[in-house]
Amino acid sequence: MAKRRRAPVPIEETAAKGLGARPELFIITGVSGSGKGTVLKTLEDLGYYAVDNLPMALLETFARLVTESATIRRAAIVVDIREGDLISKFPEIYARLRLTLRTCLLFLDADDEALVRRFSETRRPHPLGAGSVLSNVQAERKQLEAIRDMADQVIVTSDLSSPQLRKMIGEAFSATSDASLRIAVVSFGFRHGVPPESDLVWDVRFLPNPNYVPEFKPLSGKNARVARYIRGFAQTGEFLKLTEEMLDFLLPHYVAEGKAYLTIAFGCTGGRHRSVMMAEEIAHYLQDAGYPVRISHRDIDKEPKSK
Repeated sequence: MAKRRRAPVPIEETAAKGLGARPELFIITGVSGSGKGTVLKTLEDLGYYAVDNLPMALLETFARLVTESATIRRAAIVVDIREGDLISKFPEIYARLRLTLRTCLLFLDADDEALVRRFSETRRPHPLGAGSVLSNVQAERKQLEAIRDMADQVIVTSDLSSPQLRKMIGEAFSATSDASLRIAVVSFGFRHGVPPESDLVWDVRFLPNPNYVPEFKPLSGKNARVARYIRGFAQTGEFLKLTEEMLDFLLPHYVAEGKAYLTIAFGCTGGRHRSVMMAEEIAHYLQDAGYPVRISHRDIDKEPKSK
């Protein structure tokens, strides 16, 4: 079942068709403590001209300079709550930027528990100052809701270490950064929650569960015997066929509309067997079709949550 949600568009359709050769501007935003600095540093290492905390009043001027520059081909900037009340003007400014420059808006988020822990570990104050870290995080998230809704890509870093986040960004924006559509295929367990960054979600809990086969229980869907067991049911082949046909239909339309990133998620109960096998199958199918694909299995090593 596909999850229905507003699909963010990174650039206007006219820009998508005509500005492919122009410089790219990456705008990184999100809640404090979510890893914006790590992403900015990673992009800088990949050759992007990097600026942290650019004043909102200079954003359009900076974008124009990037467009006109003979030496800066790609730039990345961080814009966040440190702007204070001026952050509310960002959606209007960004809408204008998309008409003249090939842009990408990355929004980083993490759950409250992870953010509070990170502030405690670094002993740095929250930018909003007064109040507890938790109350500040919640207030900040509310102020950034409109920006999150218009983001081209939302990256949730709750379970990512800095090296893992750097690796993810490096894979997404290095060799394949000029591809028309980059795809992430994710497996997960519903008992651990649906990945919030998902654009399309398929529920594969209708398939027979290898978890109830003693010899398969300690294995995962990446194991050849487990995968063969799941593929042995008629409904598996039919589901794969229908899913591939649906993606064959959807992906060219996403490309035509200028969508740059797509996250496809497959979920089963625990995220260890059926969803893993399905994610692997679809990822390989999309790779064979020529799309740059990154695959991850979020819950493959997690223990079931206690009731």
